[in-house]
Amino acid sequence: MTDSEPPRLLTEPEGGVPFVTNSRQELERCARLLSAGSGPVAVDAERASGFRYGQRAFLVQIKREGAGIWLIDPEAFEDLAIIQDALSGVEWILHASTQDLPCLAELGLWPDRLFDTELAGRLLGLPRVGLASVLEQLLGVTLAKEHSAADWSTRPLPEDWVRYAALDVELLVELRAAMLEMLKDAGKLDWAEEEFEAIRTAPVPGPRKEPWRRTSGMHRLRRPQQLAVVRELWETREALARNRDVAPGRLIPDSAIVAAAAALPSTVPALLKTQGFHGRAASKEGPRWVRAIQAGQAAAQSPEGPPPLHLPLDGPPPPRAWRDRNPLADRRLKTAKAWIGNKAEELCLPTENLLTPDTLRRLCWTPPERIDPDSVADALTGLGARAWQVSIVAPILTVALLDPDPA
Repeated sequence: MTDSEPPRLLTEPEGGVPFVTNSRQELERCARLLSAGSGPVAVDAERASGFRYGQRAFLVQIKREGAGIWLIDPEAFEDLAIIQDALSGVEWILHASTQDLPCLAELGLWPDRLFDTELAGRLLGLPRVGLASVLEQLLGVTLAKEHSAADWSTRPLPEDWVRYAALDVELLVELRAAMLEMLKDAGKLDWAEEEFEAIRTAPVPGPRKEPWRRTSGMHRLRRPQQLAVVRELWETREALARNRDVAPGRLIPDSAIVAAAAALPSTVPALLKTQGFHGRAASKEGPRWVRAIQAGQAAAQSPEGPPPLHLPLDGPPPPRAWRDRNPLADRRLKTAKAWIGNKAEELCLPTENLLTPDTLRRLCWTPPERIDPDSVADALTGLGARAWQVSIVAPILTVALLDPDPA
């Protein structure tokens, strides 16, 4: 595609729009065809974020040469183990795989090999790495993305949604082929394969510790007693959302929880005058929210006491505090950050893909007792850096740690 040639808008898969598979007979047929197909398989998933509780998949899209495109309704089946068996040993192609792998794992689906087109785009230094942008840049094709935030739990799915979902896997095989050649030409294929395998073998993240602390706007609260109310309201909302299978924010928003923790209304009428407490769930469940506020206040007065305002830091403090608390570490970080940024630019990589900011901060705050290329390489490996990253940045960081104030 030349710069003057406009991209071709793809509106429908070449083989037509498939039906949604929701019967055991069709699922078994899908498995047979996928098993008999050839080459890698394109995979995608659609969730109902913002509508349903959790992040489970409500549609799984699969395409393989010789099998065509299949759209599977996972809600119709206990699991998709039959599809996992059919794809044993096959390379999967996903775009931004870390978004979809957890929900696919819930269905018993996990790749034996992986190619991530979004991550490949980053390693290639592409200016934009969204699927539509990458397809436009490399294949001269553009996709409409008007249904990306839709409620995919809707049944039956509208025809234009089904068409959109099928298009997400229509060109992934061709895109992988183009990127594979580009990675080879750039000498980055080994890097990519190491990155893909790191994603594939990483454990699915477990539950967050004290997830209620992620309530948006909570930083405005200054008293531990208010945090006890936030915790109780958050947990009450979470239980109700799970029971009703709705996104928690559709019951009451985070802003309402924070406002109630600040105002501490003791009656339903007072609660409904609090900012954010409007809508059916707010009014109908008013007594439930008031009881939660009271329970939070009681918990704050219990022998256990309220939760602390802040959890202990897991790692170094924010860099803005380094100059006063550890001036040498501050100089190390500034020097190392500049040098790593220059190297990333030279390699046409985003800096964070050459080395994550968290890894760099941890190393600069607590470097090895003996600083040399081997000890720095060992420290980087222990912090999760991949071998290709270590080979590039360890020599740079060794000098930066030893001499953070070069002339």
